[in-house]
Amino acid sequence: MLDIEPMLLGSTLIVFLILIAVANSWLYNPLLKYMADRDADIKKDLDAVNTGDEKITQLEADAQRIINNAKLEASALRDSVIASAKELVDGKIEAKKAEMAEVYVGFKKSLNSEEDGLNKTLLAQVPVFEDAVKVKLSQI
Repeated sequence: MLDIEPMLLGSTLIVFLILIAVANSWLYNPLLKYMADRDADIKKDLDAVNTGDEKITQLEADAQRIINNAKLEASALRDSVIASAKELVDGKIEAKKAEMAEVYVGFKKSLNSEEDGLNKTLLAQVPVFEDAVKVKLSQI
């Protein structure tokens, strides 16, 4: 039935082993090396992403710190400007009050002098009024 040829069996085994060795060196080893390199690149990229996330977090913290410092400086500057503006306005108000006080004193003096003038005029006119009243009373 089946005859086993040792020579054919041995040569087939040798050809098979040679084929495995050639396939290993030409196909499997480069494929395994490519897969190992790809895994190393993926790991390197993941590490870079993690490092990038850390850098981003650090940069965000730095940006937030800079913004907070800028807000503090702006607040201090605004407070100083408001204080200086209040001082300036208070000075102007005081100057205007003093000016208005002087105007009031001058007005009061002129009013008093006019009052005195009117009193003198009325006192000078009293005899004329008395005569007019006497004439009116005599007509009644």
